[in-house]
Amino acid sequence: MALTREFRNTVTARVEREPRFRDALFTETLNAYFAGDTTVGKALRDLVNATIGFEELALTLKKPSKSLHRMLGPGGNPSTDNFFSILSALQKKARVKLRVTAKAS
Repeated sequence: MALTREFRNTVTARVEREPRFRDALFTETLNAYFAGDTTVGKALRDLVNATIGFEELALTLKKPSKSLHRMLGPGGNPSTDNFFSILSALQKKARVKLRVTAKAS
């Protein structure tokens, strides 16, 4: 299901207004990816829109904006290098340091 522009604008406004929401969005998005749920993980696209934006991300990574949109789109599949480059740029822009912890199930 495609997200509406209004929803994306709401997410962006909330990320700008509430750093804790941004951190939670970051955490939930990556937890989804690491759990193999790439559909939910596509919220990384929302995080890009809400923090750095695709144009600035493209300049930072020296990659075309359209390529980044495709990578993080519904059928996208970024390489490991691209995925972690995107995460690194997001961390710098949002001033967030990601840390992985493990729990026994």
